[in-house]
Amino acid sequence: MATITINDIPVKVKNGITILKACESIGVKIPTLCFIEEINEIGFCRICVVEVEGEQDLVSACNTEVTNGMVVKTDSKLVLDSRANTLKLLASKHKFNCWTCPKDGECEFYDLLKTYDVVFDEFGPGIGRGTEVIPGSGISMDQSKCILCKRCVAVCKEVVTAKVLKFRDDDGMNPFVSPTVGLSFDETGCLFCGECVKVCPTGTLHETDHARKVEAMLRDPSKFVIVQAAPSVRASIGEVFGYVVGTPVKEIEGKMYKAFKLLGFDNITDVNWAADLTVMEEGTELIDRLQNGGKLPMFTSCCPSWVRYTELYKPEYIENLSSAKSPHMMQGSLIKHYYAPKYLKKDPREVFVVSVMPCTSKKYEIERPEMESDGVRDVDAVLTVRELAKMIKRKGINFRHLEDYVPVSPLAKFTGAGTIFGASGGVMEASLRTVSEILTKEPLEPIDYKFIMGSTLEYSKGVIKEATVTIAGNKLNIAVVNGGVALKEMYRRIDEGKKQYHFIEFMACSGGCVNGGGMPIVYDLPAHEVIVKRSDALYTQDQQDLPLRKSHENKTVLKAYEEFLGKPGSEVSHKHCHTTYSQKEYRNE
Repeated sequence: MATITINDIPVKVKNGITILKACESIGVKIPTLCFIEEINEIGFCRICVVEVEGEQDLVSACNTEVTNGMVVKTDSKLVLDSRANTLKLLASKHKFNCWTCPKDGECEFYDLLKTYDVVFDEFGPGIGRGTEVIPGSGISMDQSKCILCKRCVAVCKEVVTAKVLKFRDDDGMNPFVSPTVGLSFDETGCLFCGECVKVCPTGTLHETDHARKVEAMLRDPSKFVIVQAAPSVRASIGEVFGYVVGTPVKEIEGKMYKAFKLLGFDNITDVNWAADLTVMEEGTELIDRLQNGGKLPMFTSCCPSWVRYTELYKPEYIENLSSAKSPHMMQGSLIKHYYAPKYLKKDPREVFVVSVMPCTSKKYEIERPEMESDGVRDVDAVLTVRELAKMIKRKGINFRHLEDYVPVSPLAKFTGAGTIFGASGGVMEASLRTVSEILTKEPLEPIDYKFIMGSTLEYSKGVIKEATVTIAGNKLNIAVVNGGVALKEMYRRIDEGKKQYHFIEFMACSGGCVNGGGMPIVYDLPAHEVIVKRSDALYTQDQQDLPLRKSHENKTVLKAYEEFLGKPGSEVSHKHCHTTYSQKEYRNE
């Protein structure tokens, strides 16, 4: 232990921790802009500087370790003046059109300017550091707002492993951050996972806006607008309106549906329904591969960032991907070609389908050329949870005071298996519940996972956990993988060939969809706690709130087969519920 003094208070702390962590241990908050624990501890922004007795210059608290006898001042005039001057310098190269900024009142930079009472004569709309807006189908970048914190660079390299965003300082007087110069995000190796968006302290990186398009469609009398929400949305939308992380889904879901109704959607469905449908299609495909010598291991295909990762970086494994579309894409096609004409008496071209997702990559997914049937796009727009929250606020809806509403659509009826799709391991468990009962008429035994990379306390860094399950006398080696580092490591293990896996669930975001790039950003909890709390909320709905927990027991899904699809894996099912993949090219530097 080391004895140090912080603002005249003697403190005992562990040897080797940073000044930042030592201050946190006694409730002293030091501001940061570039810092991300264990990912970006570089002291580059100079906002976290403190005064240390005996040091000639101020030191960065985020990467300076304590020493016995150290005397630290976090709020001396020298420190406060330094922070204010740094902020003023950053402000001089920042475009202040805050009222239109996608950060929507959650800008860490703006909050620091207020905290330190920074006065700058030229505040107001300006050109910022650069004028270029770099487009992308899932995420976009406004360089006029960049403050060069390097967070996105670190996350893209260390967490996602795509290494798309880089700090460019060839011109030392005008450094900037960007993907490959001159290219859109779609032309690079970007996965559109949105991890960079979540850590950006300003509105520089943001989801590509679909909210305005959706609002325009809601005002268009010629369009019949149908909404569908992913499982994770109900586990997170309440956070924006003051509910604690992990609030039970039953307290939020009905208000979410009511908000959709008040926003003006003509019909409300639920992606949980299509998650049950996905289990039927994907489970049938797995059985076929196991029984008829198909390509193994079979990879799940719900996550478009993961699919794009494979198409970009490991195309030799494309045949391992399940051909099943992700749930919202399946449902989009069935809404337009089955539900709308049969139940709503609407032509598919009259219908505008909006998916509300935890994910920025779903915006990219709906642009894939394969995602249509008979020339009609499966899904027309994707809102992140953050975009949905903005729309609710703009409409003046008081979310907390809403009465619960229950949708009447058969495509809003689901089992617990559909709900857990939003949690890491949920797709695997939901699929195997049905596969086990189809093959053996017996329920799935509890899955005893063993972590081979990471742990529950390290979900935010990515994990690999595996198990062996016995179904119909066959031992199946399964694995659950999430997070960019874990994707890379799992591919290394498969390449190594030491173990034959049969079924693997992959998610690009650490912790799965509950930690997706389009989710509300939580500042006051560690990421692994957010992941666990949101996941627990979904599993509680599965275990306690719903009468059915197996996808093959969903009567409305079975009715869709009876009335339209025929059976899992049929020709009609393949037309609307399955897709193809291909190697994707990208420009490398």
